[in-house]
Amino acid sequence: MKKSTDELMKILKNKHSVDDYFAENDSEMFFGTLQEMLEFYRLRNQLSKADVARGSGIKREYCYELLRGDNAKSPSRDKVIMLCFGLNLSVEECQQVLKKSGYAPLYARDTRDSIIIFSIANRISVIKTNIKLSEYALPPLE
Repeated sequence: MKKSTDELMKILKNKHSVDDYFAENDSEMFFGTLQEMLEFYRLRNQLSKADVARGSGIKREYCYELLRGDNAKSPSRDKVIMLCFGLNLSVEECQQVLKKSGYAPLYARDTRDSIIIFSIANRISVIKTNIKLSEYALPPLE
């Protein structure tokens, strides 16, 4: 977090709408659960759950379960990353989601993570990312 609470309070007081405040300061916000965070990004990016499922490459039923938070076990790190693709998140937002889900952030010194970071930053699909990973004999996102 880069801004102090006092700075955020001043910004909030000067905004005409709370939506504008969230749009400009979402990286500073605290979310109670992973599902709340995912829902915030989904709504902010005006995506349907079907859009997220398609973009993530996760089976629709399982993706919906993850978005609702009604899955008995936590998603794997790969599934969280795939959700980030589906939600059209930036690298920084993906790092936030990974941290919130209890996983290590993407690490630029790791070959596999580097390919994933590049793909997210350049809006490359999960399918094309997996092709690139296979070119380096690395495990696909699954």
